[in-house]
Amino acid sequence: MSSVSPAPRRPLSSTPVLRTALVWGGIVTAVLLVLGAVVGFLVGGGGGLGSALSGVAVSAIFLAVTAISILVANRWFGDPLYVPIFFGIVLGGWLLKLILFIVAIVVLRGQGWVDPVVFYVALVVSVIASLVVDVVVLLRMRIPSVSDVTLPTDPDAGDRRS
Repeated sequence: MSSVSPAPRRPLSSTPVLRTALVWGGIVTAVLLVLGAVVGFLVGGGGGLGSALSGVAVSAIFLAVTAISILVANRWFGDPLYVPIFFGIVLGGWLLKLILFIVAIVVLRGQGWVDPVVFYVALVVSVIASLVVDVVVLLRMRIPSVSDVTLPTDPDAGDRRS
């Protein structure tokens, strides 16, 4: 009686890309928090500092939610219900971002310390920096064209994976 053990599951090709983008995005966010705090304070005092930190933080949270939701959803790869689970988790992440965005705008809009120009500039700079990180990570990752495909084996020839 021969038993063929299933091949160990490899991570999806998107997993290392998303993890690398999250790590570099975190580093860039930390740098932008420091730069934003300094520039925001010089431009608008304490309100500018808080506005810059808020703008960078809001941007970082929103951009990270999508990558994290995809990484979480990828854990079900290979499951027969992978596609609906994947889209359910990613759509749930988008809905979470929408709710968080509305809450953030409502909370920050009424605050006297918020400098709208500093907040906006910090938000835009942070989004652009995140997009640059994503592009650089995608360009530098080496992913085969058919990385997530497993070809069937010939049952008469035996398992050739060993």
